[in-house]
Amino acid sequence: MSRLAGKTALVTGSSRGIGRATAERLARDGALVAVHYNADADAAGKVVAGIAEAGGKAFAVKAELGVPGDVDTLFEALEAGLKEHGASGLDILVNNAGVMGGVAPEEVTPEIFDRLVAVNAKAPFFIVQRVLGILQDGGRIINISSGLTRFANPQEVAYAMTKGAVEQLTLHFAKHLSGRGITVNSVAPGITNNGTPVFDIPEVVEQMAALSAFNRVGETRDVADVVAFLASDDARWITGGFLDASGGTLLGG
Repeated sequence: MSRLAGKTALVTGSSRGIGRATAERLARDGALVAVHYNADADAAGKVVAGIAEAGGKAFAVKAELGVPGDVDTLFEALEAGLKEHGASGLDILVNNAGVMGGVAPEEVTPEIFDRLVAVNAKAPFFIVQRVLGILQDGGRIINISSGLTRFANPQEVAYAMTKGAVEQLTLHFAKHLSGRGITVNSVAPGITNNGTPVFDIPEVVEQMAALSAFNRVGETRDVADVVAFLASDDARWITGGFLDASGGTLLGG
C-alpha cells in the first residue's frame, strides 16, 4: 500500500502497544514515521528496525513527556530526524502517549493526578500548539482518547478525566484549523491487548472479552487501522469526530 507515500508522521508513545502498531501501519502505508519513546531505546529501535525490514522508513525520537521542556526536546529531535531524511514538515500527528492511574478514587493523590494531567492532557495540547508551525495544510491530527469517557471504571476516574480533556482538544482545534484543511479527530480504544501480563491470564481475558459485542479483547492492529483511515485522504470529510474503537464495549445484552 502507498496511500501515504511522501507523507511524514509522528506517533507519540510508539515503542509498544497501540502506538507501535500505529507506527508500523502508517509506515506500511508509505509514511516516514517518527517513533517517539520515553525511556526504552531498545524497544523503539526494534520498531524502527522492523519497519525498515518491511521496506518502510522510520527513525526514533526520545522525549519524556509531562516534564518541563518536554515539547522542546521532542521537536528538536523530530525536526533533526526529518531533516536527516530530507523532509522539513509534518503531515500526520498521532497523540498516543499516555499513562493510567489504576487506583481507587479515594487513593488518588495530588501527585498522581498532576502526573496524569501533565502527560495525558497538557502534553498533547502543547504538542498540537507546537506542531502547527511545521504541520502541512491538509494535515491530520489524531488524538487517542479512551472508551472510559463513555463507560465507567472508578479506578481510572482521573485518567478518564484527562481523556475527556483530549476530546475537547479535538473538538476545538478541529474548528480552529479547518481553514487550513487540517482534520482533527479522536479515537477511543476499549480493552486492548497491549502485551501487559494481565493478558496472559486466560480467565481474566475471558472476563474482559465478555464486555465486547464481539466477545474478544481488542488487538492493537484493530485501533491502528482506524487511525490509518483517519490519516488517509479517505477521511478528508471527517473532523471534530469521535470514533469508538472499543469493539462495542458494554453495548448491552
